[in-house]
Amino acid sequence: MLTTKRYEYLQFEKIAVHPVIGNHRQLSLAKVSHLEKDILTNGLLEPLVVWERNDGEFYLVGGFHRMEAIKNVRKNNPGYFDRVDVRVVAGDPDEIRALNLKLNADRLDTRITDYFETVIYLNNVNWPASRIAEFLDKSTPWIEEILKFAPMVDVRMKGMLENGEISWNRAKEIIQKTLKAPAGKEKEVLEAEMEQPRARSVKPVTFKSVLGHFSKIKEKAPDYKFTLNIDDLYSFMKVLRGKDYSDDDLERMRVVFPELLP
Repeated sequence: MLTTKRYEYLQFEKIAVHPVIGNHRQLSLAKVSHLEKDILTNGLLEPLVVWERNDGEFYLVGGFHRMEAIKNVRKNNPGYFDRVDVRVVAGDPDEIRALNLKLNADRLDTRITDYFETVIYLNNVNWPASRIAEFLDKSTPWIEEILKFAPMVDVRMKGMLENGEISWNRAKEIIQKTLKAPAGKEKEVLEAEMEQPRARSVKPVTFKSVLGHFSKIKEKAPDYKFTLNIDDLYSFMKVLRGKDYSDDDLERMRVVFPELLP
């Protein structure tokens, strides 16, 4: 059973990265840089989450960007953060892997493809769809769709999903059309569907996700300050609206709010 054992002030050097349980995508250097400055100024406002597999054996489960930022702080400031605040959890490997995904999924930029591997893995170790859904705060039909369609998502389609070139609904539609194609025509139908004009992701962020993000900052760091000018604010509003924004607007938003966009 997954439990929080305790909160602790743990030696940084004792925290290792597990070969299987890791971050679900490549670290964002911009986010690491932002966190490095924030942690150096304000301290570690949110503890790292570590799994104590055996007594005194700790593996990082949540907080991979914070972990990297602390490494950079320690490199440039010897003696800083020799110990860090951690939440120590216990559970079997399957539960820890699910927790790892859940903690990653709390990020605002999580994509459906981030769920594929872990959801399929949990299903293969006999977690029913209802249990996976409850643990990840998702609906059972949503999990069942991943179990049904994700194994048929090839590398090219996965890349398009990750880049926002196609939606999950469009990906499912393509797969269904391919399955209904006459024998021997599957590849031809797949190629034709994949070559259809690709719509740009309309909403890189949503009002709900942004409000939730700022709500967390307000609660944990009420004195936190952002520095931006009117052009930054104007670009932010266009991206938030999801219409008529440019690559320059996205870049401005990434600079000012690196944690909101990948």
